[in-house]
Parts: sequence; structure tokens; C-alpha cells
Amino acid sequence: MLAKRIIACLDVRDGQVVKGIQFEGLRNAGDPAALARRYNVEGIDELVILDVTATLEGRRALADTVAAVARELFIPLTVGGGIRGEADAAAAVDHGADKVSLNTAALSDPSLISLLAARYGSQAVIVAVDAKREGSRFAVYARSGTSAAARDAVDWAREAADRGAGEILLTSIDRDGTKAGFDCELTAAVATAVPIPVIASGGAGHYDHFVDVFGPGRADAALAASIFHFAEHSVRGLKEHLRGAGIPVRL
Repeated sequence: MLAKRIIACLDVRDGQVVKGIQFEGLRNAGDPAALARRYNVEGIDELVILDVTATLEGRRALADTVAAVARELFIPLTVGGGIRGEADAAAAVDHGADKVSLNTAALSDPSLISLLAARYGSQAVIVAVDAKREGSRFAVYARSGTSAAARDAVDWAREAADRGAGEILLTSIDRDGTKAGFDCELTAAVATAVPIPVIASGGAGHYDHFVDVFGPGRADAALAASIFHFAEHSVRGLKEHLRGAGIPVRL
């Protein structure tokens, strides 16, 4: 069995890391480069930078922030937020990104997934799916969770995979920042439907939440932010707990 990955997420606004609940009420969580340096030492497997206001403000991710973070890392770096086309993706890669994450732009023009996969390889293209429960289904939202996309999360993830995405970054808007646990039903539904890795996001509060999402949730990787940013839990402690639960991880 392949090792499960633990990914730290830096939600960035105006050059600073922020964190909120259900995409709202953002508070300052520190300097991106300093946090990246700490995570690199602590043994995180990958890092994601999401410029949370880039799409809303109609601009690309802040190049200086991306470059400063990339200088601190010897692990894969994904950049998302404001990737509206090929030029934005190229700028992110030029400043140190190993992968780019598409969300709103892919929903608006799904052919962008195939375009970037052809240029950089599928392994470098992540499609971020922000989903919210609506009755018995999971609805997709765009523009940092502010706009309903009239798409079903499972169907959209399947289409993204068909178009060349290498991974799905699946965030439960309902669980985001709540520390109530990942939405394992959502994650399992998408992971079962697609042939590519699924990264679970939204709701991490303690170690057993990761055990759940790697077990019943069927996730290939799990992303967290606030529990690491505010030193509530350590990366090493989490990995040791997962290994003790029989889940393969890199120590």
C-alpha cells in the first residue's frame, strides 16, 4: 500500500497566512515563509499555498509569497488561487511551484485542465473541489465558496479526472475550520468515483480524524491548516499515531 500523505495548507491573504471557519472570519496565523520552514523541518509531506482572495480580486497569486515559500522547501509545493489560465500557471511554476491547483477557472473552462496537463503533466495539475451538502447531494461552489456552480461534486471530480487532472483536492465547506472531523462520506464518494488520488480537506481537529479519513474516507492524502499553524498538534505526533493505527506514512 502506498504511504498516505500529510499536507499542510497555507491560506494566504495580503502576504500573511490566515484561517477562518467555513471560509469566513479569517484571522492571522503567521508568516508564510516561516511556517513553510517549520513544516519542512517537522516532516510534512507536501505544502499547499492558496491565495484566498486572488480569484475574488481578479489577480494571480502573489509571486513574492510563492517564491519566499519555495526557497524554504525540499518537498512538493502546490499553488492555487488566481490560476485563471496558462500564463498564471506558468508564473506559479516559474516562482517555484511543483503543482498548480485549479478551481473557479476549471469550472468556467474545463478545457484548461487538459491544456495544463498536456504542458506540465497530469501530476502537476490538481483540481480543487469545494463542496457543500445540499440534501442528499454534494454541491460544488466556486469563487472561494461564495458562488454555487450548479455542479455535483462527484460528477465534477469524475470529469476533472477524465480531462487529465492528476489529483482532486476535496474540501468540505461545511467542515472547514470546525475541527469536527473530515466529511468521510463526501471523501469516500469522490474517491470511489475517480481513478486518481483524492486529498481530503476541511475539519481536521485531532489525530483520529485522520485515521477515519484514511480508513472509511478512503483518502490518499489529508490536508490541514489550523491544527498545525497554532501548534495544537505536531506532524511527527500525527504520523506516529497513524503508523500505530496501521496506516502507512513516511516518518
